[in-house]
Amino acid sequence: MPTETVDPRFVDIDRWPTASAVEAMLEGQLAAVAALKGQTEAIAAAADAAAARLRRGGRLVYAGAGTSGRLAVQDGVELTPTYDWPAERLVFLVAGGTGALLRSVEGAEDNVAVAREETLAAEIGPNDVLISVAASGRTPYAVVALETARELGALTIAIANNPGTPLLAAADHPIVADTGSEIVAGSTRMKAGTAQKAALNILSTAIMLRCGLVHRGMMVNMRISNEKLVQRARRMVASLAGIDEARAADALALADDDLRRAVLVARGLSAQDAAKRLTDAGGDLGDALAALEQPEAE
Repeated sequence: MPTETVDPRFVDIDRWPTASAVEAMLEGQLAAVAALKGQTEAIAAAADAAAARLRRGGRLVYAGAGTSGRLAVQDGVELTPTYDWPAERLVFLVAGGTGALLRSVEGAEDNVAVAREETLAAEIGPNDVLISVAASGRTPYAVVALETARELGALTIAIANNPGTPLLAAADHPIVADTGSEIVAGSTRMKAGTAQKAALNILSTAIMLRCGLVHRGMMVNMRISNEKLVQRARRMVASLAGIDEARAADALALADDDLRRAVLVARGLSAQDAAKRLTDAGGDLGDALAALEQPEAE
């Protein structure tokens, strides 16, 4: 596998001046992100397909082992504070369990029986979306979790750093970041991990876009959990509704701190009507505002 091979350019890197080694590592990180350039259409197609399932009430399921599993979990947990994605609509399948997020659990990634058992226990169904991540593209836990989810009717997305591998072949939507050999052979937390993180960030953000949780470049469904976010929310409502921040604060209070409803309240709707308009628009603030501009049918 390319990610496991020794790059002859770096066989003596341990003898290089530290600044030179750091420069080489930085160049590797930049190349890792560039490896995703050819995957634009694949990521977009995966995001569109995922959003269609999730709009029907499905869950996002992340699967992986080791570094890949930790990166997958990080991506998922950040969706709740950023987009107020419900925690109950997130599932994490990590080889070795949650303890593996803090400490390596040797051998867990090879246990295919546990992978299948845990995927079945998650009661995955046709509206769910499973994203499985593995640098090698061969990790047994990641492959079996994806195969099982697909058997259950879920949409499956794979992210791997080696082309032509079982994980990619088994997925509805394969995404390959061909990062090649690492500066330290086999240390896939380096280039491979960086490319995985970028792919996950882009994919999940695109999914949130298509789920209507972003409007005019703003996180209009973020969870207001501290004073900084209170101030940000007021600025956002003020900007989107064309009002001052004092009125925006009043609108947020009437809308129980729901940004999308607050914008509609600021545009003259009652809190109840704002909630209904948003529901009718499938939660998409842009669609709700567009409907508001249309004249009522006679």
